[in-house]
Amino acid sequence: MNNLRNVDLNLLVTLQVLLIEKHITRTANRLHKSQPAISHALANLRNLFNDPLLVRRSGKLELTTRAQELLIPLREILGQIHTLIEPPLFDPTQTKRTFRLSMSDYGARVLLPTLIRTFRVIAPNIELSISQTSRESMLVDVVDSEIDLAFGVFPQKMPEDLHAHILFTEKFSCLADASTIPKNGYLDRNSWLARPHVSVAMRAGVEDDIDRVLSKEGLHRQIRVQLPHWGIARDIISGTDLILTVAHRSLVSVENDPSLQIFAPPFDIAPFDFKMVWHKRREIDTAHCWLRQIIMRLVNNN
Repeated sequence: MNNLRNVDLNLLVTLQVLLIEKHITRTANRLHKSQPAISHALANLRNLFNDPLLVRRSGKLELTTRAQELLIPLREILGQIHTLIEPPLFDPTQTKRTFRLSMSDYGARVLLPTLIRTFRVIAPNIELSISQTSRESMLVDVVDSEIDLAFGVFPQKMPEDLHAHILFTEKFSCLADASTIPKNGYLDRNSWLARPHVSVAMRAGVEDDIDRVLSKEGLHRQIRVQLPHWGIARDIISGTDLILTVAHRSLVSVENDPSLQIFAPPFDIAPFDFKMVWHKRREIDTAHCWLRQIIMRLVNNN
């Protein structure tokens, strides 16, 4: 086993860039070093780990299995060392950093407008990179440090290395063209079931919370339009006989539109918890803690 006293921290920094770039010249450019220096460092790293780390295939350098295994722990170790060395104070008005967030278009509609306006005032140099994927993939990306925070509806039991905070509990509401709704602003169960519906699901054929409730009672709705995104759904309701049943906060911006009617579903749909998820390795990251606090405060104030 190699003696830790013989390990140069700069070698680990070089290793991380090499594993990301998989290219000697690009690594040298990023680290402002010469190509021979990077080649020499790679030779030392191969000796240190007793593995070639990068092998040439079809004219390109590819990671060995051992190198792939090193990616995540290397990122964690260097991140923790960076936190130890950096000053403990965090100044959002001066810091330049990119936070990677993952959420659905519903989460984006609920969180991003206020968050981005706030950042432009108090943290103008911080960048936000937003992605969207499945709930399962979000959690994998948090574990793999591909994203900083995931937002959505997640199972109560998650990997033990992940932390979750409930930002709010959401209910469901229905939306319809106001001219197609009785004066009492409501549809009873039979009328609701008789109408055509819009369904929102990222993957076709996946039964959502609404259909699961109906199935338990031996009922089903007539889905005439199936969409992968929440955002466009409300915009196609006006001037049709369609009904949209979605999370209430996605309808807030149309609450004062006289052409549309929001009403409660004619049966009980359990509310859901909308969560923010991060990895425990981020607990000591001052900037990450600041970001989480900002998001929690903004949600509580809305």
